[in-house]
Amino acid sequence: MARKAQILDAARALLFRKGLHATTINQIAKLSELSVGTLYLYYKNKEEIFAELQKEGFDLLFEQIIEASKKGGTPEEKVAGIAITYIEFSQNYKDYFDILNYFLSTPELLFPPVIKSRVDMTAGRILKVLMDVISSGIDSGHFKNVDPVKHAVVLWGSLHGLIHFKKMEETMLQNENYRDYVEYMLHNYISNLKK
Repeated sequence: MARKAQILDAARALLFRKGLHATTINQIAKLSELSVGTLYLYYKNKEEIFAELQKEGFDLLFEQIIEASKKGGTPEEKVAGIAITYIEFSQNYKDYFDILNYFLSTPELLFPPVIKSRVDMTAGRILKVLMDVISSGIDSGHFKNVDPVKHAVVLWGSLHGLIHFKKMEETMLQNENYRDYVEYMLHNYISNLKK
């Protein structure tokens, strides 16, 4: 396990410094002070190492989402809390967010189906927390009787899209605060959910 941690530490440092595409197995081996052959004893390829780092990111996000789901009294406050947590994660843990985004949007052609499936299932855990909060809001009479899965996916997709709009603050959204757009979307989303 110590060797695996050594490999992951090196891969994480390179990934956060150079990015996914610029990081190679040889660089990971050199930084971890191990041979390339030793790396292959623990991981089949670079993608497997990155998938392990992606899991780290999802675990970190999952813990924060769980915490947000426990705060706030009403289902509306919980949904808003989860949404804001995701937005803040994208800013505070940008490197991890970039890894998550890369793996979620990468087609199976680039990653073996086993890795792609594992990534998707890990992401599903986080989405399930939001679905459970929406279901709880329906059961308590706060929300309309909607499809929790569809509403969770729509919110997640909206948040994800708005996160990418942040990149346009210097161009298309000049003189506007992208956080205002997040709050506007959340207000309308929750208003639509409420009975």
